Amino acid sequence: MVINLPFSPPSYASSVIKLANSRSFISEYPSKLRTHFTKPFSSSLAYSFASQHYNFNRKKHFLYEKSRYSFGNRADFRSWAISGFDFGNFESAQSVLEAAAVLTAIIVVHESGHFLAAYLQGIHVSKFSVGFGPILAKYNSNNVEYSIRAFPLGGFVGFPDNDPNSDIPADDENLLKNRPILDRVIVISAGVIANIIFAYTIIFVQVLSVGLPVQDAFPGVVVPDVRPFSAALRDGLLPGDVILEVNGSELPKPGSNAVSEVVDVIKKNPSRYVLLKVKRGQEDFKIGVTPDESYDGTGKIGVQLSPNVKFSNVRPKNFLEVISYTGKEFWGLTFNVLDSLKQTVLNFSQTASKVSGPVAIIAVGAEVARSNIDGLYQFAAVLNLNLAVINLLPLPALDGGSLALILVEAARGGRKLPLEVEQRIMSSGIMLVILLGLFLIVRDTLNLDFIKDML
Repeated sequence: MVINLPFSPPSYASSVIKLANSRSFISEYPSKLRTHFTKPFSSSLAYSFASQHYNFNRKKHFLYEKSRYSFGNRADFRSWAISGFDFGNFESAQSVLEAAAVLTAIIVVHESGHFLAAYLQGIHVSKFSVGFGPILAKYNSNNVEYSIRAFPLGGFVGFPDNDPNSDIPADDENLLKNRPILDRVIVISAGVIANIIFAYTIIFVQVLSVGLPVQDAFPGVVVPDVRPFSAALRDGLLPGDVILEVNGSELPKPGSNAVSEVVDVIKKNPSRYVLLKVKRGQEDFKIGVTPDESYDGTGKIGVQLSPNVKFSNVRPKNFLEVISYTGKEFWGLTFNVLDSLKQTVLNFSQTASKVSGPVAIIAVGAEVARSNIDGLYQFAAVLNLNLAVINLLPLPALDGGSLALILVEAARGGRKLPLEVEQRIMSSGIMLVILLGLFLIVRDTLNLDFIKDML
């Protein structure tokens, strides 16, 4: 599962964060989430989490090395990749478990889509696995091995088509490879369909149970937290301050650009004086901050930043509004996911370093859970939509890659590519996903606060 959380601001249904005090649903906030998931057909998911803009919480934009996510009381699931800032805080074991549970549930739903599509058509299935690598636990039922494996890079559904140890004859009509093209297309695409349905269901439940978050936007950038012994604290910046100007430049209207502008100035001025105009309570005054130099040469001041917005929930008055709110939020989040993917592809050289792995996903999810458990609704919905979109890409190791091979077969009049060619294509993709996933796990782990403190 490769996830990339975005960074630019196109927004759904036209930028809704227009003026101070303008109100808008969270999905309409000008921000996009770049998320990519990769998963080979036997259903592998490699994770990569890059950042760009999304609103799912309402709390803090964490100014961290690999992600700048605002997750707060509700819905600002915006990741901000910011060099020189600390990466994630696993402060609460419960919130980490909640985030991991969300991720695991999404994987299980995806693989269950493949499994059920095959099972209901009478197609032989031999394995259902969450994770890759050595088996940690397993059990067998109805000739299917269910297992949990060591590496949390996704999961897979296995078929006995080319298993030399299988007792099923090679010409059995219920082997996946012997089924008509339409049957195979249904099985391969069922994982994506399951994630889309799951995302819609999550939003539907959110609307019914807690309503949709609505935001009121105000000028400036909020400082929710200041780290101990940081440059910000040393120079007088306090939690709750609102930054109105940076080096004499008034911040743009509320939104992702305001936070980006502050971050960019801080990063570009290590060990150099930066003048901030700050609002504290009813008083406006100026504070000079000298950013510390990070290990990569960029500036850091040790704060969290978030757009200056306040949130409330809007509850539907009747069932028609439930359907309307759910549809609006679903399509808004879907637009953000698609748009962020487009931006990642078009600006890959700038965004590749911001791709992160399952550790980053769980770090962000844990922060969402710590801020407000309701934020997990949109966190889960966006991860589902990302997984669905990315898996449709026609790349080896993804469902889209398998669908592409079937299209080639259809174009060849039903003649498949040689088995060796197909296996070489898919196995190379799976190996790439595993290596990428392991690399991202190690890198993102090294970027965690408590790991940095030990090094």
